[in-house]
Amino acid sequence: MSHPGDHTAPQSNGAGMLEAATGGRRLGWRFIAIYALAWAGVWAALLPPILVGLGLRLRVIDPANASSSLSLVVSIGAIVAMIANPVFGHLSDRTTSRFGMRRPWLVGGALAGAAGLLLVACAESVWQVTLGWCLTQLAYNAQIVALLAILPDQVPAQQRGLVSGVTGMGLPVGMVGGTYLVWAIGASTVATFLVPAAIAVVTAAGLAAALPDRRFDVAVQRGEDEERTGPHNSRPAYRDFTWLWVSRFLLFMGIAVLLTYQGYYLIRELGVAPDDVPRWIFLATFAHSAALMIASYYGGSRSDVAGRRKTFLLAAALIYALGLVDIVSASTLGWFLAGRVLTGFGEGMYSAVGMALAADVMPGRHRDAGRNLGILNIAAALPQSLAPAVAPLILLASGGRHLPLFVIAALFAVAAALAAARVREAR
Repeated sequence: MSHPGDHTAPQSNGAGMLEAATGGRRLGWRFIAIYALAWAGVWAALLPPILVGLGLRLRVIDPANASSSLSLVVSIGAIVAMIANPVFGHLSDRTTSRFGMRRPWLVGGALAGAAGLLLVACAESVWQVTLGWCLTQLAYNAQIVALLAILPDQVPAQQRGLVSGVTGMGLPVGMVGGTYLVWAIGASTVATFLVPAAIAVVTAAGLAAALPDRRFDVAVQRGEDEERTGPHNSRPAYRDFTWLWVSRFLLFMGIAVLLTYQGYYLIRELGVAPDDVPRWIFLATFAHSAALMIASYYGGSRSDVAGRRKTFLLAAALIYALGLVDIVSASTLGWFLAGRVLTGFGEGMYSAVGMALAADVMPGRHRDAGRNLGILNIAAALPQSLAPAVAPLILLASGGRHLPLFVIAALFAVAAALAAARVREAR
């Protein structure tokens, strides 16, 4: 059995390379582990600044307006990230480098992201922080879409759930590990940003070394390969991919509501003292992340065995809705934590199975994998901006109570399940 890391030279033909990568050969755990570490590395560099680093830096630069400045910087960065996903995905699909289609974006994105974080760490004004964060978002999202494209490029259909599940565990690992590093080396501002960035560079370089990357072929762009007239470029494929996008958007609207307003919910609905909220959010995040990791691996791998990805996707969205219902009906903090475990299980299974299903049914999988997965990623990023804009209207209509808001979030998750059921070219 061959492994990705065992290849000495990739083929020059794009379609042939893809056929060699996914034509029934099972990937070994060595490559899967390297791939998962690259995901953990990029999340370790990108998420801690959002959770901790940016706020601390802005408190030093502009203490009187740190909160409003943080909102501005994060909002602009989110817009940049949404634009970057399909743009860099398309560029990755058309890259003619002798190093392959994905390698330049994997390593280049990690290096440019480190430069952006260095600019943030050394910034002396809010506009410099904004500029550095925009560069960071551009760079790491270029790396992320290249990582996403590896799934349809290199992973055979019978392993996509497993690989997506294992790599999905990289998010909580990177988030927790990166945040711990920020805390452990907090005495040096530059180090808190650059040490996680260095980890992202190392893990990206490791994946680039092990990757039997595709080479761009003009014949692929001209449609001279089988994909041009194959079933994945048909109208049903576009229809299914659209329903997957809608389903993902609806579920992540529910996720965005929960993440943004759980602190206020604890105070208003469960009577938690404001000083105790950080502790309970930490416990909830830990419980959620543990469940997410278990469900990501279990759901992804079992969907491969069962050959029924849509069934798992429907179940995952409904489990997330059930978790929100549990939170809404919670009368104790223990029930609240139980609800967060259920939401973690639902999110982990949905993310793993959803990406595998997208790789299975996407149109133009040979020619436009990066672009299409970049478009799909917008469905997860857009709710982060929309939910905080829509939620205040719901709160105003409900007299400031957060319970109706969480009920609507649960309905978003149910609607996500209904949208997933509209996917026809899969079981």
